[in-house]
Amino acid sequence: MASSSGTSSGSSTLMQNSGSEEDLQVLMDERKRKRMISNRESARRSRMRKQKHLDDLMAQVAQLRKENHQIITRINITTQHYLNVEAENSVLRAQASELSHRLQSLNEIISFLNGSNGGNFDDDQDTSPAFTEPADSFLNPLNLAYLNQPIMASADNMFQY
Repeated sequence: MASSSGTSSGSSTLMQNSGSEEDLQVLMDERKRKRMISNRESARRSRMRKQKHLDDLMAQVAQLRKENHQIITRINITTQHYLNVEAENSVLRAQASELSHRLQSLNEIISFLNGSNGGNFDDDQDTSPAFTEPADSFLNPLNLAYLNQPIMASADNMFQY
């Protein structure tokens, strides 16, 4: 009987070992399942962070493109204003040159008329002879037709000379 009691107690120990192994396996499977769920949740959060970062970067790209477009527009407007002012300056330079040339011509005419006896002089002034308007309007340089022409200078006809 002693052998039967040994066998029965050996068999119950085996059942207990087998039960604890199954419990251990179930416990390990449960931990594995929880870890897998936790990893999936972590991966989901990581994907969400990555997507949010990507969305933020896309919004930043859109904002920078908008700012870049505005800057380019302002540069184009400023360049156009610069070109307009440059053209106007060219016209003004041409007009100033033409007026300077006319003034020089008028001064030459006055010098010529003062140098010759064609004009009337005031005899009262001995220091510098002053030119007075001659009686004949043909000799009056202010009545000459070319002097009454308007100054016509523009960027279009500036380089025709």
